[in-house]
Amino acid sequence: MECWSDVLIRITPLPILAESGQAVLGVYGWVGLCGGYALVVLFAPVRRALVDGLHCLGRYQRIWITFAVLGFGYFVFQFVTFTPIQNWADLELSQIASLPQWTWPRVSEIWPETLLPALEGVAGIFDNATTTYPLSVVAAVLMIVNWRGLHSALVRALRKRYGFWGYLVYLILLLSALASLLKPIVFWRLPEWSRLLPAAGLLRVSATVDAAAFIFEYLVGVYIQVYLITVCLAWTRGLSFEEGELFRFAMRRFSYVLEWAGIVVAVSTLILRLPLVLAYFINIPRVLDYLPIARVLMSGLIIAFCSVQISLVLHNETLIQAMRAHVHFIQKNAGRLAWFLVICGIHFYVIMACDAILRGAIADRLGALLLWKFSFACLRGAVTGWLLASWVCLFRQCETGRIHQEKWIQY
Repeated sequence: MECWSDVLIRITPLPILAESGQAVLGVYGWVGLCGGYALVVLFAPVRRALVDGLHCLGRYQRIWITFAVLGFGYFVFQFVTFTPIQNWADLELSQIASLPQWTWPRVSEIWPETLLPALEGVAGIFDNATTTYPLSVVAAVLMIVNWRGLHSALVRALRKRYGFWGYLVYLILLLSALASLLKPIVFWRLPEWSRLLPAAGLLRVSATVDAAAFIFEYLVGVYIQVYLITVCLAWTRGLSFEEGELFRFAMRRFSYVLEWAGIVVAVSTLILRLPLVLAYFINIPRVLDYLPIARVLMSGLIIAFCSVQISLVLHNETLIQAMRAHVHFIQKNAGRLAWFLVICGIHFYVIMACDAILRGAIADRLGALLLWKFSFACLRGAVTGWLLASWVCLFRQCETGRIHQEKWIQY
């Protein structure tokens, strides 16, 4: 069915009036969207946490910069690996001058592909908000060389927290770190090795290494999240800290989060990674068709237990205690949590839609794509950092019962 405004514009006799009508409708549409967004944010019960999150982000820019660097690093890896560059002229930023001639896709064409990434973005606030590869390779090197004493702090924390089983967890971490170091070598040398080994065998080896490296990549992301949560916690309490000590403190808290992270890794491996790896060994029909469903299930699991990770970070408790605290948190604060999830969903959907629209309009203009992806990494990093800091503030406010009494944090 046609929209009445489309019919009116089509039958208007003067093209100038038609163009002006479209412009007016566009202006009113944007005013309505911006006004609705302002109403949602300003009158939401979680607005105090959102404002405090902005203050925290202004005090510690490392929160959003960390997400931006990791996001842009992953794009550079994909860009170098999968984008054919014929010559340096392909990267000229002068391509932006042709902006008026770009073909812009409609929102109706791109909205289905943005829903799942937006859902995963919301889930990442409560688990692991960024992809760490290929910078996880640097993290593996730093861990092995005991940078800032993190390796020693990890071993001590695992031993004190899990006893003998801590050494088994450490072995898994070490093997996955080695797989993360091997991963770029395997993919780099894959074309040369194809002359020596069958293609099917090489694919099986690369898939196995990738699955093993995923454990370390995910846990690095979780540790970064734990570290940033502790930074936000220090801000809410007005504490100063020495950088190296905070890294080691976050590692000790990370040992408590490992119980929950292990469950997430196990479920993710079972429903996401394992079918993809097995497809290289046995025939699994339409294995990729189930991938979106598995991603939705993983995001739903993380959102359903959203406060477990932050509870483990802040309280040094067992997983069972964190589960009980989560049930209590949901019972007491379901409305505020629902508002926060809606606001997170709005922001992630908007930035994902902008990304899809810009990528569709840019097409094969590689210079413009590189510039946009850098801007997108900064935009997403800022939004993710703000929402993570706001989540820490909201959790602390709900937990201490000071939703209506707590004063704004001015420093």
